[in-house]
Amino acid sequence: MKYYEIALLKSSVPTLTYASVETLESGQMVSVPLKSTIKDAVVLRAVEKPTFETTEIDTVLQSYYSNEQMQIAKFISEYYFSSFSEALSLFLPFSQEKIKNKEFGMRNQKSVELTPFQQNAYEHILKKDISLLFGVTGSGKTEIFISLFAKMIEEGKSSIFLMPEISLTPQMEKRLKVYFGDKVAMWHSKLTKKKKESIHEGIKSGTIQIIAGARSALFVPLENLGLIVVDEEHDDSYKAMTRPRYHARDVAVLTGKRLGAKVLLASATPSASSYYKYDVVKLTRPYIKVKKTYSFCSGNSIDNTLLTALETNYRKREQSLLFLPTRGNFKYLYCQACGKTHLCPYCSVGMALHRKRKHLKCHYCNFTERIVERCTQCGHIPLTSERIGTQEAIEIIEEAIEGIKVEQFDKDSITTVKRLKEALGRFESGESHVLLGTQMLSKGHDYANITLSIITGLDYIMGLADYRARERAMSLLFQIAGRSGRAKEAKVIVQTADDEFFRSYADDYERFIIDELAFLESADYPPFVRLARILVSHKDESKAAKITLDTMTKLKAFEEIEIVGSGKAPIERVANKFRFHILLRAKNRVVLLKALHAVDCREIEIDMDPVEFS
Repeated sequence: MKYYEIALLKSSVPTLTYASVETLESGQMVSVPLKSTIKDAVVLRAVEKPTFETTEIDTVLQSYYSNEQMQIAKFISEYYFSSFSEALSLFLPFSQEKIKNKEFGMRNQKSVELTPFQQNAYEHILKKDISLLFGVTGSGKTEIFISLFAKMIEEGKSSIFLMPEISLTPQMEKRLKVYFGDKVAMWHSKLTKKKKESIHEGIKSGTIQIIAGARSALFVPLENLGLIVVDEEHDDSYKAMTRPRYHARDVAVLTGKRLGAKVLLASATPSASSYYKYDVVKLTRPYIKVKKTYSFCSGNSIDNTLLTALETNYRKREQSLLFLPTRGNFKYLYCQACGKTHLCPYCSVGMALHRKRKHLKCHYCNFTERIVERCTQCGHIPLTSERIGTQEAIEIIEEAIEGIKVEQFDKDSITTVKRLKEALGRFESGESHVLLGTQMLSKGHDYANITLSIITGLDYIMGLADYRARERAMSLLFQIAGRSGRAKEAKVIVQTADDEFFRSYADDYERFIIDELAFLESADYPPFVRLARILVSHKDESKAAKITLDTMTKLKAFEEIEIVGSGKAPIERVANKFRFHILLRAKNRVVLLKALHAVDCREIEIDMDPVEFS
């Protein structure tokens, strides 16, 4: 009899020891009895015969995790503070069945022609292990991706193509299928079990060599991986909001290094962090050069200016986009005269409005003050916090403009892939005339008949309690503006009281990022420091407060760690549990990780490199 330490998959319980008559390797999948159930598990290592009684492994399964998968899972568990089992459960195992006569290479493959500018960028990318493709909207980044995928197939290698959300997949699937047919498969969490099994078979046989999809596509078991492309790399939906709280972009970079695969990040509005860290390859001109005019107007509602623009475009039989900010959980006081949000004097982020308690609070450092009425920037009275929702906006537009059909495009309405395809299908066919929604609108949709983009709520986004608020607002401006004017002359209307700020960068996102990096460095924010957030939640408020206080006391022993703020979380109660948080900052990543591992326990949750602060 031999003995093995095993980890139960999708579990946070400690590792267990089981017996087996078979010789097993690390990474081998097995099923084991646990109490009255059978659980899937993975073998970690062989161990000496324990002093306690052991149970025998039930079944040795015909699948395994590779050594590389095990190593990357170990990094994820240690860096993002999850159990090893939770990290490994992100990955899909390899099958031990080997299918002979794998087909590789390009047979009757349609190829894409690159412009001289695209060709130059393509050649630069081939020289780098990791690079950032900074291409203006409509510059033909997808054609470069296709050329890279084709090169990988020629070399007998596979590729992963990450997109931030499944909202991008229908249109991208069409484009990829034109060039690669059955060699490409779309992968996301909404796939049926049968479809996932079919894709597995295609990978084993060598038919499928490109996996495209949302962040879970990163963990599909591909042999001989040559390339990972992370499109819209700036997008926050690459960060998981539950354990393991990994960032798919950063794990993609790690995976590329471990497997010797090339990694390409791409965006028209790259994050300040990626622009700072990686070699930049630029595409500075759109594929089709069309005139695009910007106009700025004040207000915070669907007013006559916006309605007139929408009706004019509708009568011309052209289509429009209208962006509204997500209806968040907090309101921020902002000035309708100058557009400025009331900021924390210590953190340069918006102060959240707590009407019931009649105060304003900074959710970084917890500074509080009474509700103010006068704008500290221009003196205007009163400050406002009212914002409009998507459903209300649709009703206003459809009542005001006879015959116009508005397509709601947000997470409330687009709940399945079927609904997504139907909504985009209606818009593409001209059955609907306006796409109205939230951040989903910014995600790479490309329709030739969109000649008007209307962007509202940027002043609200600028005032969020987030050190990246300016970057998020400016990125949205460029992304939404970039959805129009792909083939025809277009107009962009930006509703803001701070038109001077947006106008100064509207033609040059790179100039904004350079200035923003200077601000981030002076204010001690990433990428110049590391942030971590500790979350505590408990049904007993006093217990949650005590855990927070005890954790703070332990952290104070680490001199190089700065406690930026602590106390009740912005959303103070969720699922009947009281929530507290601690925000930490350090110059050195290793020092921060050491401190966090010293305080880590079952009563707290640690979010490394957080992008969400509620």
